[in-house]
Amino acid sequence: MSNRALLEVIALDAEDAVAAQAGGADRLELVTDMAADGLTPPLATFEEIRDAVRIPLRVMLRIADGFAAGDIGVLVEKTRALRAAGAEEFVLGFLDQDGHADLVAVERIVAELNGCPWTFHRAIDRAADRDVLRKHLADLPGLDTYLTAGSPDGVDAGMETLLDEAARAELPGYEPRIMVGGGLRLDHLPRLRAAGITAFHIGGAARPGGWSGPVDAAAVREWRTLLDS
Repeated sequence: MSNRALLEVIALDAEDAVAAQAGGADRLELVTDMAADGLTPPLATFEEIRDAVRIPLRVMLRIADGFAAGDIGVLVEKTRALRAAGAEEFVLGFLDQDGHADLVAVERIVAELNGCPWTFHRAIDRAADRDVLRKHLADLPGLDTYLTAGSPDGVDAGMETLLDEAARAELPGYEPRIMVGGGLRLDHLPRLRAAGITAFHIGGAARPGGWSGPVDAAAVREWRTLLDS
């Protein structure tokens, strides 16, 4: 099995997707409205990106800022429409008012995925208890990744948590892959890689002009080159 690190890049549209693929991204996270930290993209945007690239796409299932699920009926409708259009991988994560995994919402959406792989996103960084959350979600089908910075304040603050969780990979609840994202910088990579972490997620780091500009293939290639070195 290849030990090549996975590099996931946020894409807002087909232009982003093509540039990320050209730079060496392995997978895309599809979202809209980064002012709300990423919501479910329009179906037409998914279809444009689907037709523009060859690499896997993980589509965000989130309809409002924050980590409450909101209207589950709307989420189900969007999930069904995306599945019908060919979406096969997803990103989701909901907390209840006490900061625990909202199992009613998560299980309702996961039932619609019918075994599709999915990421539990950075809601874990806002959880009241990360270990309890992992154990509550451990038996859900398709969960193969946690996107996390280790802290709501980013990788600098969460580094020790990330290293600790990487060391628990054989324990119940810790089997899903850790994908690090949220304030991730190139200088973080050597320490994370040495700990055995093999998946990385970038958004703003792929956009030298900020979120108002597109993904830059050269910026993605810099990450790809360092990960492969």
